[in-house]
Amino acid sequence: MRQIEISTEFIKLDSLLKFCGAAPTGGAAKEMVQAGEVLVNGQPCTMRGKKIRPGDRVAAGGAEWEVIRLEGHPALD
Repeated sequence: MRQIEISTEFIKLDSLLKFCGAAPTGGAAKEMVQAGEVLVNGQPCTMRGKKIRPGDRVAAGGAEWEVIRLEGHPALD
């Protein structure tokens, strides 16, 4: 499992898939989510705009990521 650091309160699922390289484009991310190919915290998720927060785990294409908060970011302290 890889960790993905975010500096915001949340990241939308489709944006996360692009950010971590699971999907090459937003359209590809949308298709993956709508096809039920993405798990959020172990459950299938078909909402591409789902807010993913630190502590959440996302799995797609045989890979898994844990979202963590960027340490020491002033906007989040």
